[in-house]
Amino acid sequence: MSSLPDVKEKWTGKVNTVVIGATPEEGGTRTSTVTIGGAETLPFLSFEGAVGRRPAIAAEVWDSGGEAWPEVLRQAYGEALSSPGEWAKKAVEFGVDLICLRLMGAHPDSGDRSPQQCAQTVKEVLAAVGVPLIIWGCGVDEKDNQILPAASAAAKGENCLMGTAREKNYRTIVAVCLADKHKLIAESPLDINIAKQVNILCSDAGFPVGDIVIFPTTGALGYGIEYVYSIQERGRLAALRGDKLLGQPVICDVGFEAWRAKEAKAPPFEGVTDETRPYWGVMWEAATALVLLQAGAELVVMRHPDAIQYVRKAVDRFMPADEEKS
Repeated sequence: MSSLPDVKEKWTGKVNTVVIGATPEEGGTRTSTVTIGGAETLPFLSFEGAVGRRPAIAAEVWDSGGEAWPEVLRQAYGEALSSPGEWAKKAVEFGVDLICLRLMGAHPDSGDRSPQQCAQTVKEVLAAVGVPLIIWGCGVDEKDNQILPAASAAAKGENCLMGTAREKNYRTIVAVCLADKHKLIAESPLDINIAKQVNILCSDAGFPVGDIVIFPTTGALGYGIEYVYSIQERGRLAALRGDKLLGQPVICDVGFEAWRAKEAKAPPFEGVTDETRPYWGVMWEAATALVLLQAGAELVVMRHPDAIQYVRKAVDRFMPADEEKS
């Protein structure tokens, strides 16, 4: 009987490692740092090579507006939703690696909070928790150009992950990240060529490509995740084949997308007798995260504590501690 052929892939590239957070010894105040990336093969295929650092999980915290979240999420966080600092503390209790502070209250249609108010919120969250911080703008270019410099300055020296830099709006955030020594999220609309172009633009503006985390935008289960998966996987294959402009770790905005699905947030409806209906959103979020991790994501931003635990347990099964390599 002949032996089975060796089907292992041999890759020439490697995903960069990016460190987020700074301890007092490094000029910050964080009690821990998070390192993502380092893979030399596709996710969890340790028989082919180094799988890199364990994927990290961030909890999403808003500066205001938590009362608009679906009821299942509001029940999980309770009164903590009224304060970004308390909200962040509660999230850390759920065992996350980072806090993703989204400055939604600065959106012109959702409070139009000032740069000074945003900076104060950043300071509040930094004082409340010791884990590293992701600072995410409101998504309106003009407003982000106002609030992100203030937020960045408020967290100077903390080595945060700031976002997002886009093809038509990257100069301001690149400048503030360089000035205040933060890492950068580069956003592209599910297009590998645009992802590379954003990295080129940021690099030409002076930002090190090795300090960038790619955000290829995210879709949820049943809402375009197949296309997201295919684009993300193509990017990872290119990186492993040596494409330096796609060799960055990937962040996916899971909670934001999963809880927009009607199946996740709609109340029980006629004809549905499943007693687990209130937990469909939790499963929607967990399933979305696990799919994207298998496509190559190194950092997922999540919301519900039960979904976070499901994903954590799955990663532990896929990637035992003795397999983590970088």
